[in-house]
Amino acid sequence: MIEAATAAGEHVVLRLLNVESAYGPIKAIRGVSLKVRRSEIATVLGSNGAGKTTILKTISGIIDPRKGSIEFKGEDITARDPALIVQRGLSHVPEGREVFPLLSVHDNLLMGAYTRSDRDGVAKDMALVFRYFPILKERELQHAGLLSGGQQQMLSISRALMAAPELMLLDEPSLGLSPKLTKEIFEIVVRINRERGTTILLVEQNANMALNASDYGYVLENGRIVMEDTCAKLREKDDIKEFYLGMQDSGVRGERRWKKKKTWR
Repeated sequence: MIEAATAAGEHVVLRLLNVESAYGPIKAIRGVSLKVRRSEIATVLGSNGAGKTTILKTISGIIDPRKGSIEFKGEDITARDPALIVQRGLSHVPEGREVFPLLSVHDNLLMGAYTRSDRDGVAKDMALVFRYFPILKERELQHAGLLSGGQQQMLSISRALMAAPELMLLDEPSLGLSPKLTKEIFEIVVRINRERGTTILLVEQNANMALNASDYGYVLENGRIVMEDTCAKLREKDDIKEFYLGMQDSGVRGERRWKKKKTWR
């Protein structure tokens, strides 16, 4: 289905074209081009500092790009106000959760729905996120700052869902979590995608988990996309096995093969 959509040039919900963003004089991403198709999970893999978080912040309007363009549902959202981007149907789950610690779980969820006026729909979605994450229902009246790290991650994802997004950006959902909690959260992410049809762009250092959960993947190295393919094919590539799945060849001397080949321009 993905290949057919690509060939026809259809069903692309998000498109980045030659996007460059920087922090002062330091370029964080360099000429990044990627696309996310409707109802798929796409992932961006890369080591710490590769620029993964910067891509998501640029898409959601937190950082203005210096060059390039960003389209969401065919509309140019480059450097638009983040609140307007949320209203268009794009939600961002940031790295580090960033819940409102002095508000209750219930009020955190309502903050996610601040752009909505359909009370019945909000109540329905509140019940839905409690089905996905029953522990949040148990802690509904508790201050979010008293939740565990895993529970805060669940709350952060749920708050984003309360905006009823068509596209959700997920930044390092496994960060700081135990393998058991990571597995649980990724299973829910896949359910959200399959059951709700929510398109997801995921950035993640846990390559094995991300590749198993996603449909299409990009590899980011030093701010550049150096490889892309379906996740099924990426899992079979020697570079991915070696540098991201722990199947290393000791003779490589720690240097990326694609870097030596200079696969980027």
